[in-house]
Amino acid sequence: MEKEYIRRINLAFDYIDKHLADTITLEEVAAAAHFSRFHFNRIFYAMVGETPFQYITRIRLERAAFHVVYHPDMPLTEIAGLCGYSDLTVFSRNFKRFFGLTPTKYRNSKISRIESNHRQKRYEIQPYFCFHNQTLKWRTNMKQNKSAEIKEFPEMTVAYVRHIGPYAGDEKLFERLWNQLFSWAGPRGLLGGKDFKSLAVYHDDPNLTDEQKLRLSVCITVPEDTKADGPVGKMKIDGGQYVVARFELQGDEFAQAWQWVYGDWLPQSGYMPDDRVAFEMYPEEPKDGKFTVDICVPVMPV
Repeated sequence: MEKEYIRRINLAFDYIDKHLADTITLEEVAAAAHFSRFHFNRIFYAMVGETPFQYITRIRLERAAFHVVYHPDMPLTEIAGLCGYSDLTVFSRNFKRFFGLTPTKYRNSKISRIESNHRQKRYEIQPYFCFHNQTLKWRTNMKQNKSAEIKEFPEMTVAYVRHIGPYAGDEKLFERLWNQLFSWAGPRGLLGGKDFKSLAVYHDDPNLTDEQKLRLSVCITVPEDTKADGPVGKMKIDGGQYVVARFELQGDEFAQAWQWVYGDWLPQSGYMPDDRVAFEMYPEEPKDGKFTVDICVPVMPV
């Protein structure tokens, strides 16, 4: 029964993520999670540690902070609307209460820090057009980075097992989550195939979200009509343009690779991150303690 409750809470998370710009009612979220609206608030709080209202408010403000920093030319009224606030005054008041600064002061402080880090950057990137693949690529002097290019991804349907809490450097945790997902998928004939992909989706920015509330989903692509059950959920990952940066990494180098994409590649690329989830894809099995991984960040032109 606990696994079924976890699955339904994940449905609530997925519904909220898709509707942050809309007016979200408790009844709608409860219905999406297949719970009675009379008991949903208490169940959600018991399992998540926040009420649905607290959770929605936090996710909206963390999403707003992402836009404030990475989309510096976007008006605050537009950011507020994207995050479910029709009143700029209410948005600004809630933002300051949560982060301790107004959106404008928060933007200025973060951008100043990014620019300072960029001036001290250790890595250079150089764009070039690859005629063979008809795509834009970048050369870099970062040892772990093997390539970086812009790719167009289709929408993907994935089955997932989700974790909430710290995950950085915890190889045992990832092993457990993958084993749980593969044990479910194997008997259903869902492993392998021409277009099969395995990926890890990071729903939150670890620079913004308390590590106890970070959400991670390990995923495999599945046919659209796949039925999820137990602790396994199903969701769609939006298609569109992504930078795909390939690395060969030791287990403790993943954070450095992500930092390179956001701190070095993006400021020099002519692109900015888009409002879709970022993820890792694993084109090969680990060898000799090294992981080949594609870090995929949604982007749009500056």
